[in-house]
Amino acid sequence: MAVLTRKEILDLIRKKELEIKPFKKRNVGATSVDLTLSNEFRIFDGGERITLSEDLDIKDYTSFVKRKEILLEPWDFVVGITKERIKMPNSLIGFLTGRTRYARFGLVVHSTASLIQPGTNNRQVLEIYNVSPNILRIKAGMRICQVVFQRLESEASYRGKFKNQVEL
Repeated sequence: MAVLTRKEILDLIRKKELEIKPFKKRNVGATSVDLTLSNEFRIFDGGERITLSEDLDIKDYTSFVKRKEILLEPWDFVVGITKERIKMPNSLIGFLTGRTRYARFGLVVHSTASLIQPGTNNRQVLEIYNVSPNILRIKAGMRICQVVFQRLESEASYRGKFKNQVEL
């Protein structure tokens, strides 16, 4: 699997094989595309004992809020979502990763779920975690993370629960 460069990413977008909406060309770097944080968050109600299973729904344990900014206390965790919706072709996968400038301050933007499956058409859910001893302010509209695209050796298509997720 090869990582796509700026030239290849822009070519796929021009051909409409890869769609990112809204799209800003200035967000395309040498080997990634920066994604921006929306104003939609899920904040855990807290204090519950949760037994993890396939049937869990995050909505049962969180409150949905729209905010221009969130203050993350040390060790705070919230779920956010990108403004951008990415329509992936069956020939690519994507990996979400943090941006160095924020990682150096202790901001984790995806705790474990960084894979963007082939054939999906969704906004990217972010598991946002402050691992620093400082209070961090995150704002809607900030370029919070980036996606790296890799070409698959053969086509595949995700058929799971989150194939077309657009809301938290």
